[in-house]
Formats: sequence, structure tokens, C-alpha cells
Amino acid sequence: MIISAIAQGFLWAVLGIGLYLTYRILKFPDLTTEGSFPLGAAVAVTAIVSDVPPILAIFLAILAGMGAGLVTGLLYTKGKVPVILAGILVMSGLHSVMLFIMKRPNINLLNQETLFDLFEGLPNYYDVVFIGVIVLVILISVVLAFFYTNLGQAFIATGDNEDMARSLGIRTDNMKILGLVISNGVIALAGALVAQNNGYADVNGGTGVIVIGLASLIIGEVMFKDLKLGERLCTIVIGSVLYQILLLGVIELGFDTTYIRIFSSVILAICLMIPQIRKSLNLGTIIGRGEKE
Repeated sequence: MIISAIAQGFLWAVLGIGLYLTYRILKFPDLTTEGSFPLGAAVAVTAIVSDVPPILAIFLAILAGMGAGLVTGLLYTKGKVPVILAGILVMSGLHSVMLFIMKRPNINLLNQETLFDLFEGLPNYYDVVFIGVIVLVILISVVLAFFYTNLGQAFIATGDNEDMARSLGIRTDNMKILGLVISNGVIALAGALVAQNNGYADVNGGTGVIVIGLASLIIGEVMFKDLKLGERLCTIVIGSVLYQILLLGVIELGFDTTYIRIFSSVILAICLMIPQIRKSLNLGTIIGRGEKE
């Protein structure tokens, strides 16, 4: 069961890295996530059922996610629609897009070859771990390489201080669009991987996934401080694995999995409050020392 949780953590860490680009770098919430994740799953599964090779199906899913991010970015930057509302509009519209692609609410991969079948000789769940490691190494390497380019530095500058970036001649609107495109492409990749692992795609498969992605970010940030960019991306993987282990613990305690989302929300809420709790405890300690003196 632990290996299963680690395997799931690796796959969901891809989602966390996608969210990191908008939530932490650009510093705004992108609700397109709950549309682009199942969109990636829908495109990949539909392609595989249509006899498209699994790897090519994943690339098609990434392109679909990037298209969703592009629409959100254009609504936000050119249409001046607030980013949260733009994400909601695209997320809602993608529901119909997925129905158009799949022709029905869900599709299964029964008797279809998936990416994980390429390593079917490995023990249970180890194939998922192996592919998860490969994908994460490639993804983190590509993201880091991008951040060290001039374009990547302009992207980071836009998130750090938009006014200063604009004064330096950076087209901040283009950077925001770029961030949304890349982020949703990565999120769609996560959707495609998770769908192939689960064996199906569902139009409602994106409900609550933003909580899972944010939990990966927050748990990693709570555990580790003052890290470099590459190290920060690695903590997302650690946070994702720990989150899946926590959920496994909840299930092992005998709780009904029907209500797993409320436990997910509670775990995330606690993680978000930990910095404030630490601050309060430190303040209490300082006050206590002052009174003794």
C-alpha cells in the first residue's frame, strides 16, 4: 500500500508542478486546472481507444491543455476578465468540449495498451513509480532550463514585481499568457498519466483536483524553508507523496472513501494554518520570556 501511495504521489506531483507556475511564480489562482486536468485525461484516453500510441496520446493531451490555458490567458489579459472568473468560464466550457471529444461522460481503457504496459514485467505499482520518476526528472529539468533562459527570467520577474518588469520593457501580459499555457499543458499531462493509471477518463474527473495540487505545494513549503528553485520543485514531489500517504492513513483507519474530499480539504486547511500557528507559538514564547525577565 505504501508503494501504491508513493506511485500515486509521483503522478499527482506533476499536477503540483503545473500549479506552481501560476500559484507561486505568477501569484494568482488559476481555476482552469479543474478543466484542463480532465481534458488531458479525455484527450489521451480517447486517442488511445482510437489506436493512437500512448506516448503520442500524451502529447495530444498536453496540446489540448495548452489550448485551454491560452483561452484563459487571452480572456484575462486581452478581455480584462478577472483571472478567477476567466478560469471558471473556461473550466465550464471545457465540460462540453470533453463531451464532444469522448461522445459520452466516460471512457474506459479495458483491453487497451497504456504507457504503463511498457513496463508490465515490473511488480505491482513499481511500473507507475518508474514512469513517475522518469516524467518528473524530465519535467523538472525542462522547467529549470526554461527558468534560466532570458524568457524564463522575464517570466519570474513578472510574478515578482509586475510594475518593475513592465518598466524594463517586459511584456507582462505575454508572460501571463505563457505561464497559463505552460501550466495547463503540464496539468493536462498529469490528467493523461492519472487516467492511464486508473484505466478511465471521466468528464467530472477534475472536481477537487486543485486541492490535491495545492496540498502538494503547501506540505512541501511547510516542511522546507529557504530553498533554491530546483529544490523547491523537488519538495512538491515530497509533499505530493506525503499527502497520498496521509490519505492512505485515513482510509486504513476505516473512514468511508465517499467522504475522502472533506479529509483532503481538512489536511490542506491544517497545512495552510501551520505557519500562523508557528508564529503564534513563537510570539507566545517571546512574551513568556519577557514576563520572566
